[in-house]
Amino acid sequence: MSKQQYFFLILILGSLSALGPFSIDMYLPGFPAIAEDLNTTAARVTLSLSSFFVGISAGQLLYGPLLDRFGRKKPLYVGLAVYVLASIGCAAVQTIDGLIFLRLIQAVGSCAAGVASVAMIRDLFPVKDSAKVFALIMLVIGLSPMIAPTAGSYVTAAFGWHGVFIVLAVMGLLLLVATFFWLPESYEPDTTMSLKPKPILANFWSVLREPQFYTYTFTGAMSFCGLFAYVAGSPLVFMEIFGVSGEMYGWIFAFLSVGLIGASQVNSYMLRYYQNEQLVYAALICQVLTGVVFLVLISGGWIGLYGTIALLFIFLCCLGFSSPNTAALSLAPFSRTAGSASALMGAIRMAMGALASMGVSLFSNGTAVPMVAIMAVTSVVALVLLLTGRKHITEQVEVSAEQMAEPVH
Repeated sequence: MSKQQYFFLILILGSLSALGPFSIDMYLPGFPAIAEDLNTTAARVTLSLSSFFVGISAGQLLYGPLLDRFGRKKPLYVGLAVYVLASIGCAAVQTIDGLIFLRLIQAVGSCAAGVASVAMIRDLFPVKDSAKVFALIMLVIGLSPMIAPTAGSYVTAAFGWHGVFIVLAVMGLLLLVATFFWLPESYEPDTTMSLKPKPILANFWSVLREPQFYTYTFTGAMSFCGLFAYVAGSPLVFMEIFGVSGEMYGWIFAFLSVGLIGASQVNSYMLRYYQNEQLVYAALICQVLTGVVFLVLISGGWIGLYGTIALLFIFLCCLGFSSPNTAALSLAPFSRTAGSASALMGAIRMAMGALASMGVSLFSNGTAVPMVAIMAVTSVVALVLLLTGRKHITEQVEVSAEQMAEPVH
């Protein structure tokens, strides 16, 4: 293909991959305005974030078989159409329960974009080039949490929180048009592929029984709950407790994202000298210590805005090391069923993340304690799961730095 075709192909695939992260982060600065307009609390608005995580969790399991059975583009058309309609519905909603439900539907639609883009990269590019493409896509995804909240804060200030969902609907519509006209079909539909629940569930069960998979999947998912708690609780903590503006919140969120993204890049370099398990163990120790110290300080009222930002930055740096390594180690034992393993791991992460974000809402008391407590407790549980689970792994499969260049979900 020509350089121009290559550029537009990467642009479309990267935009598809970023649709989900943008949908999560862009409306966060609007939490106080949503709560006021819908006559509810910011803590209850958080449930619309939890429902989005539930939708992504379900979508991870749904789209894998559909993309194999019907080809890549048809399920993608349906998903993007659902996403656009749900986004318009979110902009017009009049009740918080309606927003919670429509965010669930929006997530199921957006998940098609993320799953299909990864599958199409594997279809369209040879193995020696796919790692480079994945690196470019991951850069786009990494920039999303830096750009989305900041952009969302200015859209909210100019047009209200409804404007954010209109922008997301336009993004989905543009991607639908781009997919139709410029994205090639990369996979011939497999009419022999069974969509019956029994063989699909049997395949997932065979993956789940692998000790290395369940050890690192649940360790990673539990440690990642801290990120979901932070995303769910940060609007309340920064805008209501510390009183920062929506625009400033967007910049703080972008700064903190640098810790997560930067650490994940340093992780790739560290893999030249250390094994995956060593980095996971060290990161979890640091994460536990940070979480416990953070909880003690926030409970005693001994920490302010800048201290909170500093400890959150350290905590997210720890996740930048633990998350990619637990994900890679979870999938390392699989070759033939790597797709199913990846989908199941992603579903478990999102499901547990949804529970963590729900906990922030349910235990909300007008302080940062519920958010930080969930971050600390889930980190401790993750470390316990690692220490106990690895006793059942008879022969661990490690992952090279080159293999880590490919994204895992």
